[in-house]
Amino acid sequence: MARENQTLTVLFADISESSRLYNQLGDAEARSSINATLEALAGLLPRFKGRLVKTLGDAIMCVFPDAANAVNCATEMQALTSNDARPDTQPIRVHIGLHAGPVLVEDNDIFGDTVNAAAFLTNVAMAEQILLSDVTEKDLPPQLKPFVRPLFRATLKGSSGESTIYQVVWATDNLELTDINLRAARVLPADAGSLIVELEDQRVRVDRWHPLLTLGRDAESDVAVKDQFASRRHCSIRLVRSSFYLVDHSVNGTYVTFASGDEIHLLRGEIVLEGSGEIRLGRSRAEGVQSVVLFRRDRRSQFRP
Repeated sequence: MARENQTLTVLFADISESSRLYNQLGDAEARSSINATLEALAGLLPRFKGRLVKTLGDAIMCVFPDAANAVNCATEMQALTSNDARPDTQPIRVHIGLHAGPVLVEDNDIFGDTVNAAAFLTNVAMAEQILLSDVTEKDLPPQLKPFVRPLFRATLKGSSGESTIYQVVWATDNLELTDINLRAARVLPADAGSLIVELEDQRVRVDRWHPLLTLGRDAESDVAVKDQFASRRHCSIRLVRSSFYLVDHSVNGTYVTFASGDEIHLLRGEIVLEGSGEIRLGRSRAEGVQSVVLFRRDRRSQFRP
């Protein structure tokens, strides 16, 4: 297994509001449109010395030898999807994040904090936005620097302090740009890590790449709980930005016990899962439930493709 350390610029291009596309177009047509868009975006890479690492659901991960090629390619990606909106189809938009730094290359895949930082920037970018770090901005040639502007502050993985996050102004019409309030404190939420959920020999992770987890008596649930008090589709855990929400859909409710020992009965409501604890479907801790689902936050990163 060949391993090599390289300095590269990592770019993620992710389809915006893909769930809306599936709802409006249906699974088959939405998947076809998304695949066609990702294929078109990947087709731009050779012009900018880029390489497709892999496709991750509704996103592609790419690498470039330098920041300039990555920014130029990201701009072309946005122009491509912007001009692709036709009256007879649903428009497809993308949001892009990129970060330059050291990566571990292993069998054509890449790993490390640079990958996590690029994925984080993609996650916080809005549709039609391109975000990059100050480290990446410093590597841009003089002719590209007028096309970026500082937007936020954030703490990136592998960094000891806050970084300035820049936006690439790629559209020719700047009238739609929001003016920056220089007095406002614009600090992005930090990468709070992923969530590990375990039941006996079942162990799954909720993260950027797997943002929804289902729990219930149905055998097709992501975590299947064999208990007659558990509903078939009992509850779900959803990642929203940097928080993990447990949402109850059941008849008997969901009991959540946190590390403090406090137990909360949730019925057709939602709660944020912090730290670690236990989840019981349909029955409380006092009833001696056999199937106890454990959860804990993995503070390393939710961006670990």
